[in-house]
Amino acid sequence: MATTTPTRGAHGSRPGRRAPKPMTPARQAWRSRLWRFDDKASPYAYIAPFFLVFGAFGLYPLIYTGWIALHRVELTSLDQSQWVGWQNFANILQDSEFWTAVTNTFVIGVISTVPQLMIALGLAHLLNYKLRASTFWRTVILTPYATSVASAALVFALVFRADGGLLNWVLGFFGAGETNWANGHWSSNIAIAIIVIWRWTGYNTLIYLAAMQAVPSDLYEAASLDGASRWQQFRNVTIPSLRPTILFTIVISTIGSMQLFGEPLLLEGGQIGAQGGTEHQYETLSIYLYNYGWNLGHLGPAAAVAWAMLVLLLLIAAINWLIGRFVRKTAA
Repeated sequence: MATTTPTRGAHGSRPGRRAPKPMTPARQAWRSRLWRFDDKASPYAYIAPFFLVFGAFGLYPLIYTGWIALHRVELTSLDQSQWVGWQNFANILQDSEFWTAVTNTFVIGVISTVPQLMIALGLAHLLNYKLRASTFWRTVILTPYATSVASAALVFALVFRADGGLLNWVLGFFGAGETNWANGHWSSNIAIAIIVIWRWTGYNTLIYLAAMQAVPSDLYEAASLDGASRWQQFRNVTIPSLRPTILFTIVISTIGSMQLFGEPLLLEGGQIGAQGGTEHQYETLSIYLYNYGWNLGHLGPAAAVAWAMLVLLLLIAAINWLIGRFVRKTAA
């Protein structure tokens, strides 16, 4: 004989189990306020670690450097300081060596950034097509970026040596005499720019490649149906689509050129490299700051140089932003 299984609750509630108490209006209001607070405060709690780390390792050093820039502080007596106001800034602005460092930094930045980004754009365009062993070529291109700046600078220092250097040996086959690359103004700047180009071209290539792969293929198909060649597609489709990425790489490369330190320091090495050459022919702003802060021990002018570099970076970033805005309006 078939029997039916009673459903849950057919015989009342389970023994020993109390029914939940109805929630009072006050408790409902409290839970509602708590929920609203959690909904508004949770995003700030999630991003709070970033701001704590930024405040400890970014904002505080920046403010402390500004405080040092307004005082006379020596490396040998860090616990003693004397208020001098804007005197440190006036001293570096009246120093001809500071403007030499500004000129060298600007020249090296231009002759390294422009060829670097153009080569990276061309390599990314080649890698964007279906090549055999594309992963291998991408790894090879990124290898210089993974190399430490010390290793790269030391190797290129041997390449640019005046006596027995590899580059002079190659140029000797074409009848060119030996060149002391580190002693000349333009030759030393070109040597440092070549090191920068070698290290950072692969990094920018992969950035451009990622941006190119995000371009819709429909645009290329439409251009191909209109009879556009590969060069016309690259000029009229790829380049306009990559304008924000190109602006980003320009800003990043500009910041990197302003902070150039390891390459000029290790080009000759020793005390000569720490001074930017015998006649400061390849002294950058970072080398100039290093001389004031660590060789001479004057932390006040060194901090003033750091703030001057920050102001120059903000000016360059503003110029890049205005150019990008003008280009976007023109394209629109």
